[in-house]
Amino acid sequence: MHNGEKTPLIRLAKRESMSAAAQWGIRVAAILLALVVGGLVILLSGNDPIQGYATIVKGALGRTSGVRQTALAIAPCFKMRFWNIGAEGQITAGAMCATYFALFWADRLPQVPLLLIMCAAAAIGGGIWALIPAFFKAKWGTNETLFTLMMNYIIIGVVKWLQGGPWEKIPRGSQQIAQFASNACLPRVAGVYCGWIVVLVLTVLMFLYMRYTKHGYEIAVIGESETTARYAGMNVGWIIMRTMFLSGAIAGIVGFLLASGANNTLYSGVANNAGFTAITVAWLAQLNPFAMVGISALLAVLQKGADTLNTQMAIPVSLSDVITGVLLFFMLGCEFFINYRLILRGSEERHARKEAAK
Repeated sequence: MHNGEKTPLIRLAKRESMSAAAQWGIRVAAILLALVVGGLVILLSGNDPIQGYATIVKGALGRTSGVRQTALAIAPCFKMRFWNIGAEGQITAGAMCATYFALFWADRLPQVPLLLIMCAAAAIGGGIWALIPAFFKAKWGTNETLFTLMMNYIIIGVVKWLQGGPWEKIPRGSQQIAQFASNACLPRVAGVYCGWIVVLVLTVLMFLYMRYTKHGYEIAVIGESETTARYAGMNVGWIIMRTMFLSGAIAGIVGFLLASGANNTLYSGVANNAGFTAITVAWLAQLNPFAMVGISALLAVLQKGADTLNTQMAIPVSLSDVITGVLLFFMLGCEFFINYRLILRGSEERHARKEAAK
């Protein structure tokens, strides 16, 4: 009795193992519960939940713009095991570098060479923007979380200055950058901007890079233990910088896709929180590139499709955020139950007695 009083009523314990089937069963159940709770939210607003979900799907996939935005919302970054919170800024830096060539080189080059240069410039710009905090991390051990977060606001401020300064369209006073020329815009494939093809190619390349190359192995080792990596003779500082440059380059390419495909111009909010959303996506996907595509697509369907609820069913726009939040809550919660189990007071003793009785 004395020991029982000291034992908490409920405590957590790390699961030693769980079958893949059980894990996916929990994930599917979590999504279904999220849809039920989201349906109740729609019902409380005085609307039919089935019709509401049908409107969401139709809004995301039933129009060309919805398909385009859904594809471009997929940002396969944060594969690396470092707390890079700067993808928002790296996307913006990439978009800014691509925009320079769109504004000042469009009259000199045909479409294909121009787009290739814009993509390369975006990758280099995003990579360099990520390399700056990586260098400080490798050289002086600075906190990459705070450093990369602050870098976001710096580059966004630079773009705001460009909007109202050197790159502001004529006549002055609009605080906007001019629309890109037609040869600086991504072409369409089957009625959709071809950026989705680039994203899928990057996803496959990232999977192969992380799974089958020496660099990918080094990243995994450092992610598990820097001490082990150093003991094995790895140059940890160099690997950190190389990895962060690659991560930033991918984010920069996403910025190019957003500027040249989705928006056809540059503005300070070009990333549209894609970098912050990618953190959640990467965590939920367990850093698997193909899982990132599926989860990103699911979130994009909700975020883009739910916007039509307001116009077609007079549901407040904020409800789309509530529904998305409910889905994320259940998806994050299910990962908790996959990794941990709840133990009630006395349950282990009862289980042991049952096993002994057998």
